[in-house]
Amino acid sequence: MKSGKVVIVLKGKYAGKKAVIVKTFDEATDKKPYPHAIVVGIDRAPLEVTKGMSKKKIAQRSRIRPFIKAINYNHLLPTRYNLDNIDFKNIVSDESVLPSNRQKIKRKVKPILEESHLSGENKWFVSKLRF
Repeated sequence: MKSGKVVIVLKGKYAGKKAVIVKTFDEATDKKPYPHAIVVGIDRAPLEVTKGMSKKKIAQRSRIRPFIKAINYNHLLPTRYNLDNIDFKNIVSDESVLPSNRQKIKRKVKPILEESHLSGENKWFVSKLRF
């Protein structure tokens, strides 16, 4: 597991959601006695947009709700995909997974994900996982 790898979360509130690894911790730390990774993912994917919709409607349906979380390696399923063109390392740090900082980081990550969605990059990452 390394940064930039797209994973699927297997356990917890965000089970079945796609995420990108931002930072890895292969060894246990004081606060988390297991190997884990900080991930940024999509909690709610954008909805379908058609040609007949107004600009306001398209803007509403193109919204993305992100999440940020430190997750145990055992609860992540790595995929064959990488997401190198979006760089979250400048925004996300070790302290960003604390509840007090999480909202600030989500506000910074949201426009980046929405911009990549509207530009048409990485459609497979932004689309809802169907299974």
